[in-house]
Amino acid sequence: MGRAGSANHDHDTGMGDETGDQPSASSASSASSAARRKQMRTRMLIAGGAIVAVIAVVLAFVLLNGGGKATPSNAGGGTSAPASAPAGSAPTGSALAQVVATTTTVPAATLDAVGAGQVSARPMSISGPALTSGGKPEMLYVGAEFCPYCAAERWAMVVALSRFGTFSGLAATHSAAKDGAGQAEPYPNTATWTFAGATFTSKYLTFTPVELLTNIPDPTTGEYTTLQTPTAQQQALLEKYDAAYGGSIPFIDYGNKYLSVGASYDPGVLAGLTWSQIAADLHNPDSPVAKAVLGTANYMTAAICSLTADQPASACTPVVKSLQSQL
Repeated sequence: MGRAGSANHDHDTGMGDETGDQPSASSASSASSAARRKQMRTRMLIAGGAIVAVIAVVLAFVLLNGGGKATPSNAGGGTSAPASAPAGSAPTGSALAQVVATTTTVPAATLDAVGAGQVSARPMSISGPALTSGGKPEMLYVGAEFCPYCAAERWAMVVALSRFGTFSGLAATHSAAKDGAGQAEPYPNTATWTFAGATFTSKYLTFTPVELLTNIPDPTTGEYTTLQTPTAQQQALLEKYDAAYGGSIPFIDYGNKYLSVGASYDPGVLAGLTWSQIAADLHNPDSPVAKAVLGTANYMTAAICSLTADQPASACTPVVKSLQSQL
């Protein structure tokens, strides 16, 4: 998929022909083989029609900062983050259950208090045939575990989507510190979630996540190991809507009505924080974490509400609906 992250940074994820964060010409190989090829550090390439037949489309992927241009040391317009890691290991067992519960139960009053928050990018309007799955509007996310911009965006996605349904199987992870070639990543070890292996249940919409690569360096390729492969339809959407952004990730398609590419806020807000610290900060509307994460979650919720006819009312509050005019 292209550049990892919405904050400026080159990451390659190739899909289809060749993969890699940025340019690499590819042969029409499968999306998964493409996804291994080039590293997420320079650009993520999405070569899309590998599955289809003779199309070798190579898109140069670079990490964007909230729709910005990719520049390796600036994410979200800030300076490169310190090489700090979240204290302690990723939570498991009862500790994980507690962090999940804290993250998925942010009160509507707290979200409303944050409102637009402090974000650097909002979902943008696009046109296309309605994207649906199972008779419900579909929200498609494409990212990668190594990607710090995806790491930041997942916190907001978990908060926003939990207003419409229930997650199960969420696991804690962190963004990468160095790729398979030993090159340092921006915002290393950012605490986050992975959607690989998780499920989301909702009567209002279908959430479809694709985590292309792990955060495990692969010295043989200089990149990361492959995790999940997009379907032909998903790849087509990436080629249609993400090409203009260099194939950047995270990529979020809200029912083919709205699109987000790259991180919506500076991942540096999360630097050095543990999962439990971030989750706790989400309940304090005056914290920098809440202003960034919940502000982003509110815009995500506004986009989703436009797909669900503003249902449920508990999610599509007057504050959220007031943000829809800004999308």
